Amino acid sequence: MPRDDKSEASRRGASAIVGYEDFLSELKSRISKAQLRTVVAVNKELILLYWQIGRDILNRQQQQGWGAKVINRLASDLQKAFPEMKGFSRTNLMYMRAFAEAYPDEQIVQQLVGQIPWGHNVRILDTLKDQRERLWYVQQTIQHGWSRNVLVHQIESKLYHRQGKATTNFNRTLRQPQSELAQQLLKDPYTFDFLNLGEDFLERDLERALINHIRDFLVE
Repeated sequence: MPRDDKSEASRRGASAIVGYEDFLSELKSRISKAQLRTVVAVNKELILLYWQIGRDILNRQQQQGWGAKVINRLASDLQKAFPEMKGFSRTNLMYMRAFAEAYPDEQIVQQLVGQIPWGHNVRILDTLKDQRERLWYVQQTIQHGWSRNVLVHQIESKLYHRQGKATTNFNRTLRQPQSELAQQLLKDPYTFDFLNLGEDFLERDLERALINHIRDFLVE
């Protein structure tokens, strides 16, 4: 039997299994949520690493008198050591330094800003100077699942000043894998470089292969 015919027969057989579609839907939801939990954890580690690098640069410049040129040398040496990672440019190291200076408390990184992608954090650093306002936008980004473009638009429209300045309680778990923020986390190039996954990696390959395997197993 041709391969396409076999696949079609498998789909027809699967549709005849009582409860199969509900089971498949549950698996897909579980896989998506597991992917999101994993990438959120990886992103948090990446953001914490960037903060630690920035903090150490700051400390050595202050305590040992290192000048600004040390960042050029550091960028060159790190890029040689980790050629597959694009996050160690001079510009990005400068952002890491600014990031650590903006958030001197590691708990803020662990509990809040580490939950949004590096690109979001950079845009917030570029456009906002007040820490309370920065953290408000971080909270809103997590709560509403804002993409980077939406975040920039909300900052430019001065949403913070229009809606009030009070921080709000929110669920720190990203509960909607389909949100724009979740999708950007899943596709963030800094995360892929950090894990050495490469540009050709597709996060849905594992999901698709697993679902197909389970379906064919049940049909057989």
